[in-house]
Amino acid sequence: CLKSAYFSCMKAATIHELKLELSNLPAEQLAELCIRLAKFKKENKELLTYLLFEAFDEQAYIENIKTEVEAQFQEMNTSNLYFVKKSLRKILRSITKYIRYTGSPETEVKLLLFFCSTLKNSGIPIEKNPVIKNMYLAQLKKTAKTIAGMHEDLQYEYVREMEKLGHSFSGK
Repeated sequence: CLKSAYFSCMKAATIHELKLELSNLPAEQLAELCIRLAKFKKENKELLTYLLFEAFDEQAYIENIKTEVEAQFQEMNTSNLYFVKKSLRKILRSITKYIRYTGSPETEVKLLLFFCSTLKNSGIPIEKNPVIKNMYLAQLKKTAKTIAGMHEDLQYEYVREMEKLGHSFSGK
């Protein structure tokens, strides 16, 4: 262990240890910890906002994200494919963050399919740029993998959407 102001010897507790400790705290102290966590990092505040105000209506949450993604696509600088790539990466980062908040495979599939269909319909020359094409194909592959892990009844509609985007579904 280095004895320096820049390094800490403290190791983070496991999720199990944190869960046990948090279950022993009174509600007031638990609320204080949540507020402190929210102040510490923007993502913590966003996650807490989702859990408290948006998790009860997943469909509205998805629609809000889709609206935000559409706006980002419309604001995209398409004068140069370099700027397009940067914008697409930024959009994917925010979608990934929102997916992590929900932890729902269905939400993940819906948002990634929306991204892919929006990209395909945007007029951006996907085939002309290998980076953009690979980004698009990677999202389709990621979506296919998530769909494969879902119940068969849920898979059918999503598989049809994947096929509309030009991706054959192997179920793996």
